[in-house]
Amino acid sequence: MEHIAALLLIVGCSGNVGAGDTRECQELPAPTPVYETFEECEAEKPVAMRELETEAPQVLATCVYVDPALVYDDAILEWDITSNGELTASIEPVTSFAVAQNEHARPGHAATK
Repeated sequence: MEHIAALLLIVGCSGNVGAGDTRECQELPAPTPVYETFEECEAEKPVAMRELETEAPQVLATCVYVDPALVYDDAILEWDITSNGELTASIEPVTSFAVAQNEHARPGHAATK
């Protein structure tokens, strides 16, 4: 299994992100989404942006550092666009889980809490 050090995130926006209009932004599929080094990701970012420039009026991209100690099944990619139009992103561990509990007992079964 290869080591993943960076993830390329590309976002396309139809609004003017420089003016704070980020309502119409969505992730675009990166041609190569993962890299073994952060430097490889940075080097390929301009090429990937050119390949996707027709997908949206504004295309933003950033390389996201991937912590090798992070369990990928328990992590989410969070991204935002700053007030000056910069795409920021990080991979964060999931820290809370929703747990369902049935408060009503089925007939013949005792409710547990």
